[in-house]
Amino acid sequence: MLLDQGKIMVEGQRKTSLALVADETAAVHFQLWGIECDAFQPGDIIRLTNGIFSYNRDNLGLRAGKRGKIEKVGEFTMVFVETPNMSEICWSPDSNNSKKFLQGAVISPYSSIFPPPMP
Repeated sequence: MLLDQGKIMVEGQRKTSLALVADETAAVHFQLWGIECDAFQPGDIIRLTNGIFSYNRDNLGLRAGKRGKIEKVGEFTMVFVETPNMSEICWSPDSNNSKKFLQGAVISPYSSIFPPPMP
């Protein structure tokens, strides 16, 4: 489920936006590109097929990439959790396997970009 979406940034012909998505296991920051930025809104249930995780500036993020597909499959009726947020954990390369990252310290239990609403 797409929980929140940040400001759409435009650089030349390139449009991007960072979103917070979650399912029943965890939350993560999701990078939207191009037409994806305008296609979804908070509350949309989305399905990602063949997406990829990327590690950039000490943050783990999810995106569709060139081979991935993201589509809206519903609205507002999905169980999800906001913690742990996989983008708020420091990850470090595994010295035994360069294709693997190991979990380090938790920066914040919730998204520092999309803080939870105050009661």
